[in-house]
Amino acid sequence: MRKHFKRLGGVTAITVIAVVSALAIPAGASAHTGLFAKFNYCPSTNPAVFKCLQSTTVSGKVVLGKKTVPIVNPVVLQGGVSLTNEETFFSEFFGATNGETLSKTPQPVPGGLSGLVNCKEISLSWLRASCEAIFENGLTGVNSTLELAKPASSIKVSEANLAGAEEVALQLPVKVHLENPLLGSTCYIGSSASPLIWNLTTGLTTPPAGTAPIKGSSGTTTLLEGGLIALIENANLVDNAWSAPSATGCGGFLVELILDPIINSSVGVPSAAGKNVAELNNNIYLALASVVNKH
Repeated sequence: MRKHFKRLGGVTAITVIAVVSALAIPAGASAHTGLFAKFNYCPSTNPAVFKCLQSTTVSGKVVLGKKTVPIVNPVVLQGGVSLTNEETFFSEFFGATNGETLSKTPQPVPGGLSGLVNCKEISLSWLRASCEAIFENGLTGVNSTLELAKPASSIKVSEANLAGAEEVALQLPVKVHLENPLLGSTCYIGSSASPLIWNLTTGLTTPPAGTAPIKGSSGTTTLLEGGLIALIENANLVDNAWSAPSATGCGGFLVELILDPIINSSVGVPSAAGKNVAELNNNIYLALASVVNKH
């Protein structure tokens, strides 16, 4: 079933306060009050935006090939959505006004660098020495950061599927950034050309044969601010039917020719559909854009 006065050098104190307040508001933000501040970066003044959305992933995990990364730091998805298309049941998505539609929140990789790279496997002596030097200096931690792989407009949201616990509630094109001094700044699994496509559902997944489905949850809904804001708590969005490409860019120019295969072997990528899992436990705030504009 398918079913958001004192003067200071000629300038008044009020003017000073106004200037300070303006400087305190980040570019692209609207100064909404109370719980409506959660929608500060919603493009609510865009006539095509029907509702404002802010979803925080508070826990969960991402299984990529042979590697499991728990979500221990909150990840925020924010923006606006259009009216639901009555044929597709999806809404058009509009990115956050500050450009941070999906927050780039690092998650520590269990085991750190030792879980990804074995220095002894590196044949080039200078690179092996660099790897070992990093271990000796204690810089062994590796962060995994989820990033949007395509423009925000490529995100798809279905409130009906979210509430009805069926089919796709959120389609998210992402890439995984692996960060460590040895790996450099360009080590990614997934890209704009070859993203990880998550078809997240609150219902039952449909992975390839041989892989057991997993079940999400539509959570519980509470109305706040006199019914003007809907809070959906513990909405568990899941997908285990996506594939992942090889890692690229690890270590930077030329070094990647050596490190990419090592990362691929350690992580277990490329990995076919059914070998990877995304489980995101979310708290979702929704409000009409017209209401947000008044607060």
